[in-house]
Amino acid sequence: MIEAFFVAFGTVFLAELPDKTMVASLVLTTRYRRPFAVWVGVSGAFVFHVVLAVSIGSLLRRLPEQPVQLVVAALFLVGGVVLLRGGDEDDEIEGGVAAASFRTIALTSASVVGLAEFGDLTQLATAGIATRYHATVAVALGAWLALASVAGLAVTAGSWIVRKVPLHLVQRIAGVVFIGFGVLTAITAFT
Repeated sequence: MIEAFFVAFGTVFLAELPDKTMVASLVLTTRYRRPFAVWVGVSGAFVFHVVLAVSIGSLLRRLPEQPVQLVVAALFLVGGVVLLRGGDEDDEIEGGVAAASFRTIALTSASVVGLAEFGDLTQLATAGIATRYHATVAVALGAWLALASVAGLAVTAGSWIVRKVPLHLVQRIAGVVFIGFGVLTAITAFT
């Protein structure tokens, strides 16, 4: 049981570090400037994905990969355009993004990451580990802690970036990165 926990934690943590979900968490933090709300939303989405992964394991591998990838690509493309078209920094701080409630930020973060993670490598890895070890709770806890830890790193980095780099520059760079993820995901769907 302990081995299953550490295998799940190590595998998922390393797989998630360079993943688009980490970047999405970082960008959400720079956009909303409420790292704890973003982390709560993202971690909540991860609970859903981990429970789904350990519950239905091998069925996740049978999801139609191309439609899932195309939905994720569209979400990243739309997100990139929204970020690139983002308003003036002062306008957002006064009454827009920064005024959003904790609940709104958490739900938005959960939605973005929840959809982006569907059928993702870490979800499939979690399903495979659960199938291999037959220790559902240990695998779920290890995978979730790994995902929540990476999200914690991302929101911490996002908080630091906002203090050091002008928000409009962060939004433009994030917009380009999101569009890049969208294009790459769409290309992957067709290859």
